[in-house]
Amino acid sequence: MAGRAAPAAILALCFYAASFTAATAVTAEAEADRIASLPGQPTVNFSMYSGYVTVDAAAGRALFYWLIEAGGAPAESAPLVLWLNGGPGCSSVGYGASEELGAFRINPDGRSLSRNPYPWNKVANMLFWTRRPASGTPTPTPPPICTLPVTTRQLMIRESYAGHYVPQLSQVVYENNKGIENPILNFKGFMVGNAVIDDYHDYVGTFEYWWTHGLISDETYEKLQLTCEFEVSEHPSKACNNILDVAESEQGSIDAYSIYTPTCKKTSLHKRRLIKGRPWLPRGYDPCTENYATKYYNLPEVQKALHANVTGIPYPWVACSDPVYDYWKDSPKSMLPIYRELIAAGIRIWVFSGDADSVVPLTATRYSIGALSLPTVSNWYPWYDDGEVGGWCQVYKGLTLVTIRGAGHEVPLHRPRQGLKLFQNFLRDEPMPKPVDSIQMFQTTVPA
Repeated sequence: MAGRAAPAAILALCFYAASFTAATAVTAEAEADRIASLPGQPTVNFSMYSGYVTVDAAAGRALFYWLIEAGGAPAESAPLVLWLNGGPGCSSVGYGASEELGAFRINPDGRSLSRNPYPWNKVANMLFWTRRPASGTPTPTPPPICTLPVTTRQLMIRESYAGHYVPQLSQVVYENNKGIENPILNFKGFMVGNAVIDDYHDYVGTFEYWWTHGLISDETYEKLQLTCEFEVSEHPSKACNNILDVAESEQGSIDAYSIYTPTCKKTSLHKRRLIKGRPWLPRGYDPCTENYATKYYNLPEVQKALHANVTGIPYPWVACSDPVYDYWKDSPKSMLPIYRELIAAGIRIWVFSGDADSVVPLTATRYSIGALSLPTVSNWYPWYDDGEVGGWCQVYKGLTLVTIRGAGHEVPLHRPRQGLKLFQNFLRDEPMPKPVDSIQMFQTTVPA
């Protein structure tokens, strides 16, 4: 499992997972990476490992990993699930593991942990990877080229934009497994949430979401449709960027990643960055969990327990890396060709969407999936959690779409119980349960 190099983490944004099945074997190398206990950690009944896997020794680059073994099932028989956050340039440890689906939540003091009541390691071994370039340098120098092919190659050595590099990594694993009777990675499928799938349909759906949810004016919506010709040009024109600025102003100081929840008052609002003229994750979900993670992961005793920052770099750990973001050079316009290939191959593909996210909204996801022209197996229906509608589901031939009602961009953060239920059904490859009879359900819950 181990290796030594590089500093702490950097990759992020919500979403998303690739699933494998594998048996764990504790080698001497892995034993050296065993986490005895994290500062402020409650007692647990599962093992954890963390450290570095070198991917380019000459350049001093490595991938940081944190493996949290299954706690509700035998680790040897539970699936192994790789979780990757996007960004590009943000941390799967800082987001996925710490405020979404990991075993712990960081307390507001930034020095202690509490148990996540709905951790995904309840049903699977959870592996969090995060990509950090250059280890011993005085400033966080980015790699020479930040591209998806480079990232995918490094991931295949052992790892991670999520909506893009999860399908790309899945494609590489699938193609590498061709012709192998018992592949090392018994790849079963992938799941992405609130993820950019296809640029054109994403823009169309995003503008529509802003308008239908009352975030922008009729006039601005019309101008966005007329001015931003993303089907013709890959990059937004100056006129399009001007209208996007107007749209941002009209939306006001809301949390674009969760439009119905309050913003964090303990930190200044971050101006949303634009990639190709669309809002993109600047610092993750902001009320206020990122602040706690930043404090916690910069504690020397925490870094020591995680076997992190072994070279003693002078700059602090951050949830998202500006250098990786600024030097990112590769952003394919569409993942649809990869989806078509993997659907034809029978790979399990689930797409989920928190319906309160205005950054990569449900409408954008539905337009992108619609472009695949897949036959419908089960039409749109509500699924329930504890007697309430948890969201909606549609099953296509080769792909399952699930929405989570009221969740923002980071579904397991906003709707943790429903997020875990979604994950369990994905692992079982069972669509979200249909109500037996909606009329009957109504009659049993509402008195006559």
